[in-house]
Amino acid sequence: MTRRTLTVHRLGRVEYEDGLRLQALFARARKEGKVGDVLLLLEHPPVLTLGRGASRTDVLAGPELLEARGVEVHETDRGGEVTYHGPGQIVGYPILDLAPDRKDVRRHVRSVEEGMIRALSEHGIDASRIEKWPGVWVGSEPGGDARKIGAVGVHIARWITTHGFALNVNSTLEDFELIVPCGIREAGVTSMERELRRPVDVGAVEEALARAFGAVLEAELRFEDGRTRTVSVTAVRRGASGPEVLLLRRIQARGGFWQPVTGRRLPGESAEAAARRELEEETGARLPVRSLSYRHSFAFGDAVPPALVEEEAFAAEWPDGLEVSVGPEHDVAEWATPDEALRRLPFAGLKRAVRRAVSTAASGHWR
Repeated sequence: MTRRTLTVHRLGRVEYEDGLRLQALFARARKEGKVGDVLLLLEHPPVLTLGRGASRTDVLAGPELLEARGVEVHETDRGGEVTYHGPGQIVGYPILDLAPDRKDVRRHVRSVEEGMIRALSEHGIDASRIEKWPGVWVGSEPGGDARKIGAVGVHIARWITTHGFALNVNSTLEDFELIVPCGIREAGVTSMERELRRPVDVGAVEEALARAFGAVLEAELRFEDGRTRTVSVTAVRRGASGPEVLLLRRIQARGGFWQPVTGRRLPGESAEAAARRELEEETGARLPVRSLSYRHSFAFGDAVPPALVEEEAFAAEWPDGLEVSVGPEHDVAEWATPDEALRRLPFAGLKRAVRRAVSTAASGHWR
């Protein structure tokens, strides 16, 4: 029998909505035999996810507090209850074909737990399972010293797996007070940072997780980073009724959707230089740009397997009276209110970049 492969993609920050789309495209590619087994390792911005068994009563914070804390809420098709994802936590999505020899749901869940347990052991943390509760735990006494360090929630369709696990590395544990994690009221949560009493290198933990899952799945481990590096530039001007955002519509041959200025980085080109160049090429404006300190990964288009992109976001203040000269990749330019811009944009990451640009403009923090 040909040995399985496990290709690991380390994607950095991924918006939750974009992560769902990534999983769907990789799952389709796995089902069609276009890729082997895949492990996506990434970080989500603050988000509460509600599995199929979730109760809204396990979300302890109201909508106003969640909005003030910048926490989104998403219902999902995975098993399990309410889970928090956020900065400092590694989220792993194993996209596996369990056929023909691994068609056992319980075995898959235990394999996901085992991957975390082995990675934690590499870092000197003794973790284990508690039979009555899902996930990975430090301490063994329910209602006593047990504290959850890793959550598990999986989905299996025609023996292709999606969703997976969340391991608390340097997580802000106060954020878990927004929920009853996985519906378990008798125990708390912890992180690698808390257990080791020092910040932990996330990259080293990702490597440990990759090795552990390769061993558990008895697969040949491969690392891949074929992401295209791009930039986005959100131009903001002061309109009569408030800030306005420049949107460009791609020509039909390039998708026909709306976006701010975007483009690829050239070899050896810095992100800031690429942002200035793309802004001039697509609008005719030679303006300074400001970094929004935001980089995210997503799948561009509907290719199977997905075309992976890592994009860095910038903003530009548009002067009064300056005309837009549309470049050859777009056919229309429009100034839109922030709300209208958010309705038109196709990717969650672009939406967050626009929100950051508008906030930067409103604060007066332009260079």
